[in-house]
Amino acid sequence: MPRPIIIDTDPGQDDAIAILLAFASPELQVLGLTTVAGNVPLWRTTENTLKLVELAGRREVPVFAGCPRPLLRDPVTAEHAHGETGLNGANLPDATTPTQSTHAVAWLIDTLTHASEPVTLCPLGPLTNIATALIQAPHIVSNIESIVAMAGAVRTHGNVTPAAEFNVFADPHAADVVFSAGCPLTLMPLDVTHRALITQERLEAFKSLPSPVSEACHGMLSFYFRPNTTRFATPGSPLHDPCVIAYLLEPEIFEGKSVNVQVETSSPLTLGMTLADWWGQSPPNAHVMQTLDADRFFALILERLATLDTG
Repeated sequence: MPRPIIIDTDPGQDDAIAILLAFASPELQVLGLTTVAGNVPLWRTTENTLKLVELAGRREVPVFAGCPRPLLRDPVTAEHAHGETGLNGANLPDATTPTQSTHAVAWLIDTLTHASEPVTLCPLGPLTNIATALIQAPHIVSNIESIVAMAGAVRTHGNVTPAAEFNVFADPHAADVVFSAGCPLTLMPLDVTHRALITQERLEAFKSLPSPVSEACHGMLSFYFRPNTTRFATPGSPLHDPCVIAYLLEPEIFEGKSVNVQVETSSPLTLGMTLADWWGQSPPNAHVMQTLDADRFFALILERLATLDTG
């Protein structure tokens, strides 16, 4: 039977590839998509998610709008990386299905409360929705198979400040709630996602996909692609969020270690920093990925997207 998952998202070009990868994978059953403010404001992340459902021909998958701002701090967005719309570079079809009327947090609580089998949560953006659900209904932990999240920077520098990765920096208090909830937790920090680089050669491979989504994927990634010759000295852009879905499909692509990870929530200098206890002085709360086989990672994405039926 397919593994039931919920994708919590703030598209974002890399979110888009992750969502399409999930739709193209019969091993996964996407129960729904919940949206959160992050890369762009909530109304745009919701609109973008609906457009991706339309692009993939998966109109039966419901979309629920969630929290429009972080738990405590002021909102932070990332148009500098993703463009004004969050999905700059592609002319996506208008959605023909509406957003569900139920709030994302209420739907998460109801779905997890009544699930017949445990569900895997796949947060691709700030953890506001997940944390709010855990705060309001802590009993749902028993029906969470695992949380696999793109979050943090452990042995590398952050990408929004020297100390912090964007998703955690955007809502560090939510990340602290999720990291402390006691759920099985797997993190895809910058340490591993910065090894999943879109190079010029890999970008061209998206253009040649024998699939109706080829033009959209190539357009989005062409906008997102930029060799980083200053801050990180890399030959391309990291494809962060698809690491979450790829891990569910082929975990052997990745290598990591179980450690204790804590989030800085008070220091103005290091707000959102994720500190890992590599010495093992405290009980592990997360399996933190550190490396991946980039060639296998991109081969998996291209192989699956080539089969995506957008009928």
